[in-house]
Amino acid sequence: MTTHAVDRAAWEIAAAVLDPELPVLTLADLGVLRSVRAADGAADGAYDVVVEVTPTYVGCPAQEVIAADLVAAFAEHGLAAEVRTVWSPPWSTDDITPAGRAALAAAGVAPPAAPTPGERSGPVPVDLGAPRFDPPCPRCGARGSDAISRFGPTACTELRRCAACEEPFEHVRTRR
Repeated sequence: MTTHAVDRAAWEIAAAVLDPELPVLTLADLGVLRSVRAADGAADGAYDVVVEVTPTYVGCPAQEVIAADLVAAFAEHGLAAEVRTVWSPPWSTDDITPAGRAALAAAGVAPPAAPTPGERSGPVPVDLGAPRFDPPCPRCGARGSDAISRFGPTACTELRRCAACEEPFEHVRTRR
C-alpha cells in the first residue's frame, strides 16, 4: 500500500470519529481534524499514525476525550496513533462543513452563522455579549429568538427560545 493510500485510509478512520460534545458531528465535519498522516512505525511493521487536531477553544474539556477516541479508533484497525494539538490556524465556526451544519440542524441544533469570505484573520475573539447572528429556529425556520442562557450543555452552545413556535433550541455560537 502506498504512503498516499495509507494517509487516505488513516484520514477516513479519524474523520469518522464523533465529537463527544456534539455527537451528531464527526471531527472532520466539526472542522477540528487538521491532518492525519501515516509513516512506517513499530517493529511489527504496523503504521504509526500522527493526527493533528485544533480544539474549539483553549481549555476545551473534550480535548482529552477526542484524543482517546482517536487512539481507540486506530487501535481497532491495529494502528498506534499519536494525537497532537495544533493551535494555528485557530478553529472557527467557519470550519464546520456544510454537511456538519446540516447535521446540526437535523438534530435540532441551530448552526452558527455561515462563513463570510475574507472575514477570518488574526486571533479568534471570544464574544460573550449579545449574539451578532439571529439563528433560524431549527424546528420551524423562523427568525427571532430570545436567549434563555448564554451557555448550553456545552460551552460552545447557548440556549434560545423561538418567538414563533416557542420551542427551545440549542445554538452553536458563531466564533470567527
